Amino acid sequence: MNIQIFGTKKSSDARKAERWFKERRIRFQYIDLAEKGISKGELRSVAQAVGGIAALIDEKAKDAYAVSLVQHTPAAMLEDVLLENQQVLRMPIVRNGRQATVGYAPDVWKMWE
Repeated sequence: MNIQIFGTKKSSDARKAERWFKERRIRFQYIDLAEKGISKGELRSVAQAVGGIAALIDEKAKDAYAVSLVQHTPAAMLEDVLLENQQVLRMPIVRNGRQATVGYAPDVWKMWE
């Protein structure tokens, strides 16, 4: 398994995901979105795995302006706007190769073991 967890230190679900993998002694790479961010290729790969880019958007994110901006962006420009406003992504984003989940999803992660 090649697990990557994308999240922020402030995200409780990202911390729970990190703890879930640690408890099972599964190695993972943690990418702090506040420091590094997700690349365009990674965003596309995750969006494809979870059923589209709309599944990545957290409509309850704290930055209401960014959420509104993303919601009113034409589909052709949505990817670029999301890359600039990563604070509206649902967290954690957990990747295992081409498979991915958005949000806390231990039931799916169990199937990866």
